[in-house]
Amino acid sequence: MAIDKGWLASIFGVLSVAAVSVQAAEVPAGVQLADKQELVRANGSEPASLDPHKVESDVEGNLIHDFFEKLVSVHDDGTVAPGLADRWENKDNQVWTFHLRPGLKWSDGSPITADDVVFSWQRLIDPKTLSPYQSYLGSMHVLNASDIIAGKKSPQELGIKALDKQTVQVTLDQPLSYFLPMVDHYVMVTVPKAAIEKFGDKWTQTSNFVGSGPFVPTEWVVNERITAKRNVNYWDNAHTVLNKVTYLVIVSNTAEVNRYKAGEVDTTYTMPNQLFKSLQQELPNEVKVTPYLSTYIYRFNTQKPPFNDPRVRRALDLALDKSVIADKVLGQGQVPAYNYVPRGMAGYTSNQPEWANWTQQQRNAEAKKLLKEAGYDASHPLKFQLLYNTSESHQKIAIAAASMWKQNLGAEATLLNQEWKTLLDTSRTGNFEVVRNSWGADYNEPSTYFDTLRANDSNNTGKFTDKAYDEVLDKAVMASSLEARNALYHQAETILQQQMPLIPIYYYVRSQMVKPYVGGFKPDLKGDFYSKDIYIVKH
Repeated sequence: MAIDKGWLASIFGVLSVAAVSVQAAEVPAGVQLADKQELVRANGSEPASLDPHKVESDVEGNLIHDFFEKLVSVHDDGTVAPGLADRWENKDNQVWTFHLRPGLKWSDGSPITADDVVFSWQRLIDPKTLSPYQSYLGSMHVLNASDIIAGKKSPQELGIKALDKQTVQVTLDQPLSYFLPMVDHYVMVTVPKAAIEKFGDKWTQTSNFVGSGPFVPTEWVVNERITAKRNVNYWDNAHTVLNKVTYLVIVSNTAEVNRYKAGEVDTTYTMPNQLFKSLQQELPNEVKVTPYLSTYIYRFNTQKPPFNDPRVRRALDLALDKSVIADKVLGQGQVPAYNYVPRGMAGYTSNQPEWANWTQQQRNAEAKKLLKEAGYDASHPLKFQLLYNTSESHQKIAIAAASMWKQNLGAEATLLNQEWKTLLDTSRTGNFEVVRNSWGADYNEPSTYFDTLRANDSNNTGKFTDKAYDEVLDKAVMASSLEARNALYHQAETILQQQMPLIPIYYYVRSQMVKPYVGGFKPDLKGDFYSKDIYIVKH
């Protein structure tokens, strides 16, 4: 993927001016709109929550993007769009001041204030919230965040304050040039202080829900659908076209396509691998394949035998024929992965390990050697459980991986599957040996990957710990140039290649089916598309 120079400018330049563009539906001249402006989106699994501080996947992210507004958004080309903030400035990339646009309202008509923003950041980092993204503000280097996470200070001491009702100031513990791209994340949306204090954990029920985005949920039928209507109090409602959005829970890829063909779905969440080529031939203009900064992984529980031994972890990585998985099992344009950080990350090119250029026979030989050194052989085979969330695609990959491990190593993998919400809980409690996962870029800078494997990161569910790794990343944040930072990132990458806390299997592409009458469909490099950008053409 080509490196976007706009991103380099945004990350290492001065993201401190007013915005230059706004996201909204842009209907080309001459396009005749349908009378019924309603969209039906397939959205994968049942969402774990609608609370932005309780979620960790794109299933929930797709909903939060539509129901809440961020302070700012950063586009793929590096331009910054206003959200709740219509202007901002910074001093030395360390003190950031956001000015909320006048007249902002929650969906219930009450005012959105700087106090809501401060409350949201404090709630995210509060240990009582139990957010999967609690450590995110630490990665952003917000003042006192690390001490709050460690329990040494209270959330009220976080480096954010309201200067007045419309002005928020954030102080970092050191300069961070890619701070604004980190603000552009669904866990960083502003949540309604009054509603949360009134309803507690029940604030996300549709009868209590208060949001700031272009749509507001009106119905939630568990394991079936969430329905949302247009939020007339949204600050940019004049540029929203859709009046209703329905998000369907469809776990089966095949069922998803069948419902698409039956006219029940306008955009799919994904596509079944076994039907991809036939659908490309049958409906070439409706199959959309777009770049996507995301890596499919198998994560090890590094604190429990046998995967507390890096030799065992490396052996399983080497024995996977990733080209077969990407090209044969999947075959939608996915790329075999030998590093955690995907291709196309702004301003960065990974260092490939030497075994990326080996034959699979060479990899298998090295894997057998490592496994034997760790004490496993035909008389004492490696046995473990591989956990994945329920999905036809994940099942096919797991079956292929287990077969490769058996054939190439003599290792025996027992396959287990759980529904998405259950798997998240299992991962958080550490009750697994190897678990399927993926990581999509939270922002377009390599630290979005590297930081998730820091010892104290809340997304490090495999509990990988390496002091040298953390120290290299600490130095990278302080690097004075892109070249110096990348050199340190390469050091971190080498440590991961040696320690292998997770197996990178392939780099994603986003494959979806989209009806010809759906206008404005433009996923970004994070794989996101926003319902506020969509319009329905007369058909």
